[in-house]
Amino acid sequence: MVFVASAGPICSLAQSAPDAPDKVWHSPAEQSISRDLAAVPPSAIQIDPAKAYSLPELIDLAEQHNPETRVAWQSAKGRAAVLGIARSALYPTLVALALADTARIRVLLNSTFYRQTYGSFEPVLHVDYLIFDFGGRSGVIDAAKADLLAANFAFNDTHRKIIFQVTAAYYNLLNQIGQQGAAEASLKNAQAVQEDAEDRLVHGLATKPDVLEAAAATAQAQYDLQAVIGAEEIAHGDLATALGLPPDTNLQVESIDKLPAPPQLMQSVDQAMDRALQQRPDLQEQVARLRAAQADIKQARSAYFPTLSFSGDGGLERQYGQQETLPPAYVGGEVWDVGLQLKWTIFDGTRREHQLARAKAEKAEAQADIDALRDEIANEVWAAYSNVKTAQRQREAAQALVVSASQSYDAARESYQYGVRNLLDVVSAQKALAQASSEDIYTRTQLLIQLANLAFRTGDLIQTPPAKTTP
Repeated sequence: MVFVASAGPICSLAQSAPDAPDKVWHSPAEQSISRDLAAVPPSAIQIDPAKAYSLPELIDLAEQHNPETRVAWQSAKGRAAVLGIARSALYPTLVALALADTARIRVLLNSTFYRQTYGSFEPVLHVDYLIFDFGGRSGVIDAAKADLLAANFAFNDTHRKIIFQVTAAYYNLLNQIGQQGAAEASLKNAQAVQEDAEDRLVHGLATKPDVLEAAAATAQAQYDLQAVIGAEEIAHGDLATALGLPPDTNLQVESIDKLPAPPQLMQSVDQAMDRALQQRPDLQEQVARLRAAQADIKQARSAYFPTLSFSGDGGLERQYGQQETLPPAYVGGEVWDVGLQLKWTIFDGTRREHQLARAKAEKAEAQADIDALRDEIANEVWAAYSNVKTAQRQREAAQALVVSASQSYDAARESYQYGVRNLLDVVSAQKALAQASSEDIYTRTQLLIQLANLAFRTGDLIQTPPAKTTP
């Protein structure tokens, strides 16, 4: 009979599946997880709310504090530990043992059983060493090296993605800030037109519908401004999130006026593609995966050959013995045991054949992944290059458009004051100027984003080595 004692109700704390598919699952385990989550504080970053951060400073903050970089860093460190584990197989294993044994038996002597007590204590050192295995261990080591290399490239690719995320979020925020400025200017222009209409109505030079039309244009401008303010708040949150900060962080950035003029493309699309295929970390990661697959084939083939290993024990033994009617005795001395083992698997139910076939299939899959990724990268660079050229042409057109719209608005308003043009012409010119100002800001930031996207697709974003060694 077996008795089980418990300090509390086990059933109430045991985990189980939800009771039914149509009910939300709740249990004490959920509360314990919530407590554990509350016990893990979020990483804190000191942000100066009065400082206007530049793009390089924002990128530096993101690389230090974005949790994705820490995840990729720890993954690479884990792969480095796996490589150390694989290399340890090249060395012998030395184990210290302490063996103790005691027994009591009855020994038959003539026609009588005599009780005999026996005991021993043996501290020894045991050694195991695989002398030769036809490439099994080296295959594991080569695979671990390739996996570490792939993890390092994945670490670089994480930085590439985060740099672009911060860059795109920064330029998008600048666009929304510029859009807010353009919307505020549009509102002022609409208010000025409304004041002109009201003044002309007082002097009998305008009609009531003219004033209502101007007031409607002012209300529309106010509505557009509020929409832009909301978009700017979202852009602030997106940038803070890319930095690893709460979205409500009070973060100031440098204005778009302090940015240098976007550079002109000095390379052909073929040069950009060639550079991307040489330095993209995700493609380099896939090549490292191919190396790992080749090492797995080497390891699988080694199973067809024998292994030679050595093992041995050495130590001291202290023994005690006592037989009924005789006095006890103690004895001690050194003990050792050494052996060589040659092991060759002759048949294993085609296990080795299937392991080798799987390794070869994984290698072919890795090669196919490389070919597919090359095509994808070439297409990404082609599209990014085309988008840059388009953004440059749109930027030039927007600059000309804002000059033309500004002149048209000034002329329409002046003509309206002299009674040559009607209010609808002025409102139309004001709306055209607002649209042109918005497109001027958008095309400027869009060109910067597309240039950053081209650098992201070619891998240029991470070619300058950082000065720090932290994640």
